[in-house]
Amino acid sequence: MARRDALLRLHKSLLSRRTDIRKKLSDELDGLRNLKGADATGDTADVAFESGSEEMASQLAELDARELHQIDRALLRLKQGTYGLCEACNGKIPIGRLNALPYSTLCIACQRELEKYPDWADRRSSGSWEKVYDAATSLEDQREVDLSEIEIDLPSR
Repeated sequence: MARRDALLRLHKSLLSRRTDIRKKLSDELDGLRNLKGADATGDTADVAFESGSEEMASQLAELDARELHQIDRALLRLKQGTYGLCEACNGKIPIGRLNALPYSTLCIACQRELEKYPDWADRRSSGSWEKVYDAATSLEDQREVDLSEIEIDLPSR
């Protein structure tokens, strides 16, 4: 139950963060519109400064938009019942990691692999037959799944 409560808190946190980012993006967009509509008076230094400010605001808005996309994706995973599960190994992502980065999609081990080998995710999902044939462990040596470890969220009636 503690994990479920933590996931509910994270859901509220994601919704709050999404609202904040949407407001911030709206304000940034309004600011960019105002900069575009303002008279271009002043010397070349003023024009260069304004251009730099526009570029910085545009870059920050892009970062916010990326975070918003990740949050929307996390909220969708919550609805689907897959939030908190690693997209690579299907293991549980620790609550501490989700508290630090609520839209995490990988457990720490898989994230480290991705950072160490940037094409790791592509190789993992490529579906090539070589990967199946060259499996690191044989079917006999693979871990058995204990059904009591699986959490199932059934819709309430």
